Amino acid sequence: MEQKTYFEHPDKAVGDNRFSHMMAITLDPRSKYKEGIIRCITSRSGDIEFRGYVDRSVLYKVSGDTLEKFSIDNQLVIKGAEEMVQRLGGDLWDFIGFEDPDIWIDELMGKMHLYFTIALISKDRSKAHSIISLGHAEGDDLDSLSMTAPVLLGDKYEYSNHKAKEISVAPINKNGVRLNLFESGDRRKDPYYDTSKFGKDTSFSTVRVAIAKDMSKEWEWGEIVFHPADHKIPWIAEHASPGPLLPRSFINIGADKLLGIMNGREASRLDAANKPIHYRKFSIGLFIYNYENGKIEWVSPEPLIRDSEAKIITFASEFVETKSGEGILYAHVDDSFVRAYTLYAEGIRALLP
Repeated sequence: MEQKTYFEHPDKAVGDNRFSHMMAITLDPRSKYKEGIIRCITSRSGDIEFRGYVDRSVLYKVSGDTLEKFSIDNQLVIKGAEEMVQRLGGDLWDFIGFEDPDIWIDELMGKMHLYFTIALISKDRSKAHSIISLGHAEGDDLDSLSMTAPVLLGDKYEYSNHKAKEISVAPINKNGVRLNLFESGDRRKDPYYDTSKFGKDTSFSTVRVAIAKDMSKEWEWGEIVFHPADHKIPWIAEHASPGPLLPRSFINIGADKLLGIMNGREASRLDAANKPIHYRKFSIGLFIYNYENGKIEWVSPEPLIRDSEAKIITFASEFVETKSGEGILYAHVDDSFVRAYTLYAEGIRALLP
């Protein structure tokens, strides 16, 4: 008999009439995961299925009596945020919001750390495109966060791979550092890869290591450890983004390794000029990460979850272990609403190599 891997909860996990699009929930473990932060879209131009759409975002606090249902509270306030954005972008760049928050608690020091994308797009798109940095704030709780310098500072160059967002915090390794994972980018033109598969000029999302000696200070840019163009995995052929690393108490896959959730997108449809234009499906899969040496050892050949209502996107952001062998994964569907899924460890174990 085939074991169940997950159950899709029928209702939306977050409700609020103020926003038609909500995504990227992250929860505070010190509140028993009853409080957290969510990204709310204040305006959307374009279509999520086609390249070039722009979302403008604001981070809000959320709270809930259960892990299946949350409501949106007040806007998150980060002291010094406006000054930092001005310092990074000035008058030449358009700040479209903080995106994709991740809460991490330093249990030793008792501090809350918040990591998030700082998204800037050029006001003159003919000269430059975007600056995507991994921002950081810290404090005692959600009501006392103060901005610091970004831990990974992006740059403006069109073909740069210095873009940083969507982190997975790794355990400390034997060298006393964390080899965290994050989503970065790489833009390739022929003849470096198969243009019949991707097109003549494709921007990939890659998974990269960040070497963190101090979770509050600037991290070191490490190697790309998963590049979709270098693998033949259809569900993750063009975009890859690391999701939560699952605790060993939920599923133990051996020393120095953790099972993680990977978000992946298929290769885009090409236009008449052989350039990517129409996005295809984003799905949720699995990967094995060796956090001692910073290597991704395996990525699932098939996705684990595609939401039943998704037109194009199912993207995971948070995991909460609820009891032995079970936990809730939160994902956003079509960048519009958050869904909860119960994961079953034994069913997932059967999928592993």
